[in-house]
Amino acid sequence: MGALNFGVLDALDIIIAAFLLYQVYRLLKGTAAIRILIGMVAIYSLYSLVQVLEMNLLSEILGSFMGVGLIILVIVFQQEIRKFLLVVGSATFTRRQGWKGLFKVGKADQTHTLSIEAIAAATAQLAEHKTGALLVIERKDPLGAFAGTGHELNATLSRILLESIFFKNAPLHDGATIISGNTAVSAGSILPLSESSDLPSQFGLRHRAAAGISERTDALALTISEETGSIHLFYDGTFERVPVNAVAERLTVLRTQ
Repeated sequence: MGALNFGVLDALDIIIAAFLLYQVYRLLKGTAAIRILIGMVAIYSLYSLVQVLEMNLLSEILGSFMGVGLIILVIVFQQEIRKFLLVVGSATFTRRQGWKGLFKVGKADQTHTLSIEAIAAATAQLAEHKTGALLVIERKDPLGAFAGTGHELNATLSRILLESIFFKNAPLHDGATIISGNTAVSAGSILPLSESSDLPSQFGLRHRAAAGISERTDALALTISEETGSIHLFYDGTFERVPVNAVAERLTVLRTQ
């Protein structure tokens, strides 16, 4: 038996493949697309089995199907492929600050503290008056592509600014306000909606938009229901209901992760 030839490049090959597969899984989990993907994998496994067993008729039928499999995948997963490319293009090392962001260590700076305090104060007021709102807080992945769908603000963040944006008669209250550091980058921005079947049935478009951005980026999305005044925090494809007095604490913990 020959010696096993396994080098650094082989290990790197496996790591990169595993990372890409994980990103695909994150993108598709909870959607109808994941079931389609499982079906495609099952057909491919069956095709491999009938080839080994030399079942000629089934091999011919499944082989014809597999021959156009790539085209079928592109058609069926058109939206998912676009989302996946967005995730790849939003990798940490492509941020505006470049490689410096990779070497940041230590506690959150005063800018982060100020923005969280402003967000928490505005959230308390909006929830008390049952004013619907959607705030998206940038972490590592840049959100410029999503901010570009709304109206540019680039204004210093404050409680009064957020309350003004989400005032019920304000023209920008229906969209998302995107926040980066201590700056409200844009308002009225349009976000991709989640297709997850795990979301509660009572969640409307605002909550599904928050879930959608949390599935595609590492952003934090904060929603306030205009029916109940309840506050939900979406991150990493999941969500939790947050008491009004715990908003600042949860944002502080998650912001620095």
